[in-house]
Amino acid sequence: MMRAWILPVLLLLCGVLVAAGRASAASPGGAVAFLLLFVLLAAATSPLVFPRSTGAAEARRRAAADGRPVVYWRPGCAYCLRLRMRLGGRAHRAHWVDIWRDPAAAAVVREATGGDETVPTVVVAGRAHVNPDPAWVREQLARR
Repeated sequence: MMRAWILPVLLLLCGVLVAAGRASAASPGGAVAFLLLFVLLAAATSPLVFPRSTGAAEARRRAAADGRPVVYWRPGCAYCLRLRMRLGGRAHRAHWVDIWRDPAAAAVVREATGGDETVPTVVVAGRAHVNPDPAWVREQLARR
């Protein structure tokens, strides 16, 4: 679970260091701007922007009951963030599973992708789709 926070924490630390350098160079406006930029980057790469993750078994059970897609993802993944942002408010309709928190989920992704952990992997009706187009995922969510 800690590795999910490594990138956001590093971004915050870098932001603080850059802001401190700007502030000491008598540029408080630049310091605030850089600090704000790094805080936004840290927030965007943190697990907080994703819907609450469930375990792989629970997500499969829920998907079987309601027909909604299961999205396997991991923190720090730019493609996962792209999918999450493009889904907007519809993202909460899918079942999200963090493969770093659930070894069974990572195994599901490795099986679907031929041995690697390529995410996002979206499972719809028992069929895995690796890094699908966000518009297609939106369509799947609208159908369910």
